[in-house]
Amino acid sequence: MLTIALPKGRIAEETLAIFEKTFNTKFDFEDRKLILEKDGFRFLLVRNQDVPTYVLNQAADLGVVGLDVLTEKEMDLVKLLDLGIGKCRVCIGMKNEDELDYSKPEITVATKMVNITRNYFSSKAVAVKVIKLYGSIELAPIVGLSDAIVDIVETGTTMKQNGLKVVEDIMESSAHLIANTNSYITHKEEILTLYKKISDNIK
Repeated sequence: MLTIALPKGRIAEETLAIFEKTFNTKFDFEDRKLILEKDGFRFLLVRNQDVPTYVLNQAADLGVVGLDVLTEKEMDLVKLLDLGIGKCRVCIGMKNEDELDYSKPEITVATKMVNITRNYFSSKAVAVKVIKLYGSIELAPIVGLSDAIVDIVETGTTMKQNGLKVVEDIMESSAHLIANTNSYITHKEEILTLYKKISDNIK
């Protein structure tokens, strides 16, 4: 039986809609249950951030996760399919009156995406001091904790409301179907059959 980790949160509804269409049945995690069995598959409901960890450690064979999370985690997993949902950008934001100055000896950036931030500034050959935050990231430049932030932007409204602007895009993200490397080898036929079904349903 293949196990698939599905994300809670931002992309949960759109993900469930794809699987309901693929399996032609309602996906209902009743009474706060976190496991659901359907048509010979087991589905787990986990936090978006944790999906790659479940898949890497083979607690799940497959998973659905945002490309931003996947890039941040830097784990050895198979990217199977871009589901085209949960689209957003990872951007650098600053106060409206500020500009990004790459000639500064060091730029202080607040973010929860430490690896993406370090890698991006390193590609620009700029020293960066990264301050890891878990929420309310927009606050950091306003109170002088950082020069800039790196965060997910869907519409840009949250930044605007807090007197910030997008100064640069780092990457675009959407939800991807991923697989554990060993599972992909062992259950290749089953995985590719499911891949084809999902692929046909998102066209």
